[in-house]
Amino acid sequence: MGRTSDAKEKILNAAHSLIELRGYSALGVAEICKAADVPKGSFYYFFESKEALALAVLDEHWHTQRGEWARALEGDAEPLSRLRRLFEQTQAGLRAGQQSCGTVSGCMFGNLTLELSNQTEPIRARLQQIFDAQVEMVDTVIAEARERGEVTAGDTRDAARSVVAQLEGQVLFAKLYNNTQHLEALWENCLALLSARPTGMAAVRS
Repeated sequence: MGRTSDAKEKILNAAHSLIELRGYSALGVAEICKAADVPKGSFYYFFESKEALALAVLDEHWHTQRGEWARALEGDAEPLSRLRRLFEQTQAGLRAGQQSCGTVSGCMFGNLTLELSNQTEPIRARLQQIFDAQVEMVDTVIAEARERGEVTAGDTRDAARSVVAQLEGQVLFAKLYNNTQHLEALWENCLALLSARPTGMAAVRS
């Protein structure tokens, strides 16, 4: 049992790294198995197709990222401070990855959305669920900030969608230019999107 679990974990880890590095379409099952150092038969024991593996990688990656987002966005700090913490955490993670491998890898969800959303319906649907969950988490924080009078955004759901879209867009630019400084404008842009009141802005800038 332990050996089969290890083999599955090796395949998932190898696929995760290769997808981040090269994307999905160019990868073959043989290459994934070689990187994982497992026989090809092991792949089809755990996954019926490369698409099934990609869905598993997405689920595993979101499980980890959701925990990171929750740690940033939840807690006793003021809501705008927690939102800013998410941006700082994202930039720090991309910077660490760049220092490790020399390039900004970007966001796996954004990368696969651009590559696959009009090619495979199961992956498109799973990515949509993930982004909807991100929007919901940000919406909760913005709604709290509005209740406190710190932002004047009208529809908090639309505002949350704009914030997540801005985050994804700046991460895309960071990847394109291989420069995490593109994320430094996130906070000021976010305050403008949310129509943050001066008192709220002063609180989170101090």
